[in-house]
Amino acid sequence: MKKTAVVFWSGTGNTESMANAVLEGMKAAGAEAELFTSEQADSAKLAGFDAIAFGCPAMGAEELEETEFAPMFDAVKGSLSGKDAALFGSYGWGDGEWMRTWEEDCKNSGLNLVCQSVTCCEAPDDDALEACRKLGGELAK
Repeated sequence: MKKTAVVFWSGTGNTESMANAVLEGMKAAGAEAELFTSEQADSAKLAGFDAIAFGCPAMGAEELEETEFAPMFDAVKGSLSGKDAALFGSYGWGDGEWMRTWEEDCKNSGLNLVCQSVTCCEAPDDDALEACRKLGGELAK
């Protein structure tokens, strides 16, 4: 059984809803899955997982949340080289530049992005939540 994790930050609850859908997809695909906020995650904790989904909304000028999520991600990404990963998050403006920048950062850090990232504008609708479940299922394979 594959051991998977979802690590997220959410300010309004939109990304948290997405994180829960990713977790559902992981479990439905037969994986052992755990959910963590960015405050609960560190390199030692994440080292024990086969695959990790990271979720963070776009903030400011289309960037990762800078006080909790970005520092955590910067601290762990170097230790996760070669690990399967996927990204998701919501945004309220812009064109998704934050996700493209984040995907490039992951690739440069050696993370293996196994599927297309999931983004949605504001609160996730049924289609976005289903895409999150599929993302979780892909990571569970």
